[in-house]
Amino acid sequence: MMSMVLFASVVRVVDGLPLSASTDYEQDKGLQETKKQVKALSKKLSQFPDRCTLKAGQYNINFTSSLGVGYLMVCTENYPNVLAFCFLDELQREFIVTYDAKRVNSAVRPYSFIELDNFIQKTKQRFNSPRSLSTKINLADMQTEIKLRPPYQLSPEDLGSINGFSYHTPSKYKGITPSQQLDPVTLPGIVSCVLSILCGGLNLLRGVHAIESTIQNDDEDFNYVIAFFLGTAACLYQCSLFAYFSVWRNSKSFLALALICLSNMYLYELRNVWQILFHVTVGAFMTLQIRLRQPQGKAPDYNV
Repeated sequence: MMSMVLFASVVRVVDGLPLSASTDYEQDKGLQETKKQVKALSKKLSQFPDRCTLKAGQYNINFTSSLGVGYLMVCTENYPNVLAFCFLDELQREFIVTYDAKRVNSAVRPYSFIELDNFIQKTKQRFNSPRSLSTKINLADMQTEIKLRPPYQLSPEDLGSINGFSYHTPSKYKGITPSQQLDPVTLPGIVSCVLSILCGGLNLLRGVHAIESTIQNDDEDFNYVIAFFLGTAACLYQCSLFAYFSVWRNSKSFLALALICLSNMYLYELRNVWQILFHVTVGAFMTLQIRLRQPQGKAPDYNV
């Protein structure tokens, strides 16, 4: 298959509203299915790092996101990765120069900026003729950028259920840890981390004492030990989620909070109401701080 860019679209990250796309009449069934994956992916951009690649059969889906707007493209699997992200970079630059954030946020109808298709088509033609690109783009800069911050390799499992079908096959694609930077740590965030570590330490200490009691008294419930250690693990895991970016980060924090609540409910005979309330409140506070500390949206410097 000839190496080329096949399709591109621009969407609003917050809700996946399509703002513009390339118009084409390609009837290939494989490409049509890939476009469906692009549509599904566009509704989940906020859950992923700002630069990703998804292998979709004989095609690759690449996307970048910045300042609340996502830029996606489909190319053949043999299309150079550097050129793919150069294409997205040019598309992003043109969009930022042409449309301001107010127009993007106020858009209601799909494809409100369909006139951008003219630029997309011209850019596709240029990038499908690599000889014409040598003096117009700086491949060295993009190669360096990709080496320093490689795109995160998505797998079908990351998308979950698409078009009514769930992917359960093992991923064939090796994930690359995203280098997505989070917002700076705030004072409430530091306080929540300290309190969460304190709760984890208290659970660990009580768990050790529970083990000693179980050894000395055969009638002691060993499930108390498990509950204490699960509480410790949940607290420390929340600290990890606060410190580092990961896919489904917010959902994981809520699951950790649920585990904290369940473990404390089981320990109601060993703790008074105030102790249980303290542990649950700290867990909820930590969950809120994880939610508030979002990935940074780095604005590219285009000197405009």
